[in-house]
Amino acid sequence: MDGIAGIKEDLLNGRIDAQRLVDLLVVLERELQRAAERNAELEKRIAELEKKQGVSPSVKVAEPFSVKAEEKRQEARGKKKRQRPRPKRRGRLTTAEKLKQVQRAEDVYPDGVTKSNCQLSHTRPVWRLEEGRAVLVAYRIYRGPKNQYGKIPGVLGRSEFGLEIVVTIAHLVYVVGLSFDKVCLILNFFQNLKLGKSQADALLRRLARHWENEFEILCTLLANSLVVHADETSWSLNSVWAFLSEKARVLLFGVHKDADTLAVLLDSASFAGLVISDDAAVYANFTAAQKCWAHLLRKAIKLTLLEPTREDFRQFTDRLLEIYRSACRVQRDRRLSDAGRQRKVVALDDAVLLLCLPVWDLPPSQGADDDFRLLANELMRLMLAQQLFTFVTVKPATQPNGATLSAGGTNNEAERTLRSPAQARDTGRTNKTSAGARRQTILTSVLESLRLYLKGFTLSAVLAEVQRWSAAGRSCFAELLAKLKLEPQPSILDRLIPSPSD
Repeated sequence: MDGIAGIKEDLLNGRIDAQRLVDLLVVLERELQRAAERNAELEKRIAELEKKQGVSPSVKVAEPFSVKAEEKRQEARGKKKRQRPRPKRRGRLTTAEKLKQVQRAEDVYPDGVTKSNCQLSHTRPVWRLEEGRAVLVAYRIYRGPKNQYGKIPGVLGRSEFGLEIVVTIAHLVYVVGLSFDKVCLILNFFQNLKLGKSQADALLRRLARHWENEFEILCTLLANSLVVHADETSWSLNSVWAFLSEKARVLLFGVHKDADTLAVLLDSASFAGLVISDDAAVYANFTAAQKCWAHLLRKAIKLTLLEPTREDFRQFTDRLLEIYRSACRVQRDRRLSDAGRQRKVVALDDAVLLLCLPVWDLPPSQGADDDFRLLANELMRLMLAQQLFTFVTVKPATQPNGATLSAGGTNNEAERTLRSPAQARDTGRTNKTSAGARRQTILTSVLESLRLYLKGFTLSAVLAEVQRWSAAGRSCFAELLAKLKLEPQPSILDRLIPSPSD
């Protein structure tokens, strides 16, 4: 049989006839049949060898093969169940047993009732944190003549743990990002407080119910803010959304990333403030908007890394970065009046126009060239919509704690806020139910918002503020709401994350 090269040459020169092609096909069919028979013999031989050696160790077993699973299979076959040692006593301690462990006792009388008119009702042991250590305190609660009862300060309802312990757990779980197991270990190691996961979970549920009204107030304050940074990312349940303003910091867990969710918090038809965000379509309808320069610059820098030899990419990126830095200098320049700053913005718009005009009308292409064209088109579109340099002319916003912050040209703060939830999503450490997402939404939003109202965000400062709420009858959020003469919007939380019981 001639080689392939010879057959090709004969075909090109017309020297091969039909009979020769038929002979070649017959020969190839015979060789193919012999190869198939050989493969069948080898497969049969492999099967025999595997049968002699047993099952391959790489084969996975569908059923569990732990000792406990094997004991269950033995019981199913009728074998007598192995006697296990009786576990030690578990469950809740009685009040009498707890009272034996108390380190001191305090009397609690109802407000406005003289002590002589009160009688002892009952005694409740409560764990408190004092000087960094857990202390069990026995509160002797007295009752007045009209069934008025003394109220233990810093305790939610009939809880056996002080508010300082509950807030500490909430901060470690939802702000620091620790698991319940680690939080229980930390409290046991540092504060000598033995706490179970179920107890920590129950305490956070109680605190979330207690702070639901505070979350509603924060949503109203957010809708009446001057500047709002917004960003979102995927999560274990739908998405997580961050809204950061000078009056409130609201984080929504387990919500949909769509226009309906955004409209519940920030209605583009009525919101009068500035929204700083990326160029996602969901933010397209706000009157005052600032698009994130970090996203635009990263796209330009990526082009220079993909095509390091392209001089046009390098010049475009360098000039775009120079324009952004000039805008930041104009914003910081206190010598400029409002009219002078606006003239600077017009000059910055012209600089963007001159930079993008040569690339703006290029036809669609492929690869880096098309990304270059799309970036220039995006810059032109944002410049014409007056969404590139809004941060230069907007007035600084004042936080309730007195700090004054200028609006930024990037959305980096919102992105940093979502970094921890994104890392928890990637490692599988997120809530898997809507009830957990609702609880995390409330507690995270309230704790993060307290940063804006306190001079220093410490446990002592947070506890002092939260306990002041009970004495004053309303929170610092409600006080600001009343000062602004606003009314809380109804049932925002239920519209965003319905309660499982609804």
